[in-house]
Amino acid sequence: MSAALDFASKPGHAPVMLREVLRALSPRDGGHYVDGTFGGGGYTGAILNAAACDVWAVDRDPDAIRRGAPLAEASNGRLHLIEGRFGDLGTLAAEHGVPAADGVVFDLGVSSFQLDEGERGFSFRTDGPLDMRMERAGESAADLVNRLGERELADIIFQLGEERFARRVARAILAARAEAPITTTARLAEIVRGAVPRDPSGIDGATRTFQALRLHVNDELGEVERGLEAAAALLAPGGRLVVVAFHSLEDRIVKRFLRDATGRTPAASRHDPAALRPRDAAGFRLLTTSAQRPEADETRANPRARSARLRAMERLAA
Repeated sequence: MSAALDFASKPGHAPVMLREVLRALSPRDGGHYVDGTFGGGGYTGAILNAAACDVWAVDRDPDAIRRGAPLAEASNGRLHLIEGRFGDLGTLAAEHGVPAADGVVFDLGVSSFQLDEGERGFSFRTDGPLDMRMERAGESAADLVNRLGERELADIIFQLGEERFARRVARAILAARAEAPITTTARLAEIVRGAVPRDPSGIDGATRTFQALRLHVNDELGEVERGLEAAAALLAPGGRLVVVAFHSLEDRIVKRFLRDATGRTPAASRHDPAALRPRDAAGFRLLTTSAQRPEADETRANPRARSARLRAMERLAA
């Protein structure tokens, strides 16, 4: 077994929909690929194993870049690690000499490493400091819940967490912080659970609020929009963009972007003057007409894969 494959197969950190990603990406010898969300290195390791190619791996989390050092060393110069946001992919590619890409892959959202490390404060499953910052810099989740007003906090929880009881949660947070600052994941989770009815599906009552705060702290949806634009611009003719999303807010952005890039945007009404203007020729074609979902064997082995949705497109020849 190669060093790359060994690195990609660490227990508890299985890359989601790996078979489908490799099938869509179709790595080839001599190709240039970008893993915009390096994380645990699962996709990168598999791409390096699949072909004699080069991979530029990007991650905003300095811990992920440090974890990738052994894989880079074992790759014989084929892996190039870049610390930064995938939303800045265009700038990073120019700074690091990344050539036109034969493929770009994004695995959106938080990584398993971040979720499992209690001190990072991403999850309510273990108690830890209320942090959630991927880059360990800037305003933390604790800063937000202890600073924002009720209305602004409720709007974030409603819009990014799709929490129906957002106002109730915001009021509970303000009442609790009046007694003492909210600094740990356990205390915030307890406050939120006390403010929302029990979900009959079994979903923890704190889930949506934690999701909302994480998305806001890291501007994740903004990153997705910027990253998709940058990735599409970086693709060489025949190059492929493959994206795995885990919740509806991300997937909606990906679906809309791929639809527009491939000319699938619905035509204007014949009564609309815009219908008289010729439509631009699409520069891409869809590889997935609808979102692909993981196979049953994967969801049994890795429950975190259940909500994954894969979409992909290919740049047409110039």
